[in-house]
Amino acid sequence: MTTTQARTEPGDAHGTEPHAGHTPAAGAGHQGGHGPHGYSAQKDAHLKRLRRIEGQIRGLQRMVDEDVYCIDVLTQVSASTKALQSFALSLLEEHLRHCVAAAAEEGGAELDAKVAEATAAIGRLLRS
Repeated sequence: MTTTQARTEPGDAHGTEPHAGHTPAAGAGHQGGHGPHGYSAQKDAHLKRLRRIEGQIRGLQRMVDEDVYCIDVLTQVSASTKALQSFALSLLEEHLRHCVAAAAEEGGAELDAKVAEATAAIGRLLRS
């Protein structure tokens, strides 16, 4: 796996399964998790940010390997967690602006599905 690939779990918002309630436009390429998403315009910046977070996690591994004082490791865990939370909020905002806004134009079941999907994602973020 390369540094630009993310591991996903079943039901993960970033998996390759199509999002519930999503009816892509012809040729949109959303099936299979690929295609233009709300974050696509910022993809390079997001990848750079994720690589920085990955570096923080590798730093944690080194700290443990080098028997660094536990409070110092916990401080780095906190910083890494905040970085991931900030990234998640950025993705959520882009999802709301792009996917939910597009569904609002359609209305009906599509809007209901996107609001439910966003609400579930927010719930997962709050529990993490």
